[in-house]
Amino acid sequence: MYTRSFQNDKSKKFSFKSSRFGGRNRFNRSTGGHNKFSSGEKIDPAKFINKAITDEEVDIFKPEHEFRDFKIDQRLKQIVMARGYKTPTPIQDKVIPCAVNGSDVVGVANTGTGKTAAFLLPLINKIILNPKEQVLIITPTRELALQIDQEFRLFTKGIRMISVCCVGGMNIGRQISNLRYGYNVIVGTPGRLKDLIDRKIINLSRFNSIVLDEADRMLDMGFINDTRFIMNGMPKEKQVLFFSATVSYDIEKLIREFLRNPVRVSVKTRDTAKNIEQNVVRIERGKNKLDVLNELLRRVEFNKVLIFGRTKHGVEKLSKNLSHNGFKAESIHGNKNNSQRQRALNLFKNNRVQVLVATDVAARGLDVANISHVINYDIPATYTDYVHRIGRTGRVDKKGMALTFIES
Repeated sequence: MYTRSFQNDKSKKFSFKSSRFGGRNRFNRSTGGHNKFSSGEKIDPAKFINKAITDEEVDIFKPEHEFRDFKIDQRLKQIVMARGYKTPTPIQDKVIPCAVNGSDVVGVANTGTGKTAAFLLPLINKIILNPKEQVLIITPTRELALQIDQEFRLFTKGIRMISVCCVGGMNIGRQISNLRYGYNVIVGTPGRLKDLIDRKIINLSRFNSIVLDEADRMLDMGFINDTRFIMNGMPKEKQVLFFSATVSYDIEKLIREFLRNPVRVSVKTRDTAKNIEQNVVRIERGKNKLDVLNELLRRVEFNKVLIFGRTKHGVEKLSKNLSHNGFKAESIHGNKNNSQRQRALNLFKNNRVQVLVATDVAARGLDVANISHVINYDIPATYTDYVHRIGRTGRVDKKGMALTFIES
């Protein structure tokens, strides 16, 4: 175990203690092996400590394909190349050929591994081959749905295709109007999609392809009944692409229920990405947690920071305190409407603000480039939430740092 200390000009000092994650783990012993944090449970900080693995410590991934090898339309290949895609990521390398061949696929991968392109490219190609093809993509959160819709539009630039994003918290009248105009792809959240189906705006019998993205999160958030309703309304002969970061007993049941002889692709080797340095910041008794955070944020390397808090009120208060202390900060949480949340997110994406403070609503689906640090100002409710929080940094091949505040 070692202690790394930081010291600013005023000689204020704080530290975070680290150890190689492994060996005996009091956390798993005390919980019977479940990665859940329950109320009043003592949390083993070792769960939040993990050294990043350098390139020298792992085998370099060698894809079996290049993008030019995939059996997709030449125009789509050109768009992919123009966007700077060179070699496929592991999930893309394994999923795209199977999906292009029409197989059902179960994809298991950590966040930030290029999963969206892995399912979008085969489905766009499918629509090119048959312009009457309609695709439904279901996600647990509006942020993820909006992100996927944006990616679809970028991949189809110059190709005549139309997508409609249908999520709660946005004007349903405009969504109904867009759906009546015509579309190839609908990206949406389960509740809003069910509402539109009940209103007979969406006819499920016309869809032969469906993506269930972040199925484990949909299960956690209680959306499975709505998802099951949607699946049962679709034709029996359909292609299902199913993605999950974890495969629990309940997820296995859903796979058996929803898919037919799926090809299973797993590129997940550990809970968290190998290039995320994880550590804890111990707040000594008598120290102010906000003061410690202020000291961190003044360091030059903390240039694009996502901070997670537990409650909507706490997140808003923390954002205002940081702004008062001279930091450019914004917040996103459930008390803000969609336009307010998108404005804050865009400011963060475009480097107009240094800090974005968020509740767990932002832990899934946000794809923001070059986040230098994720800080768990408040400890997450579950280890799964922790994994998805810190997955906002260290995306693809970038290095990232995740810090969790632990109060003594």
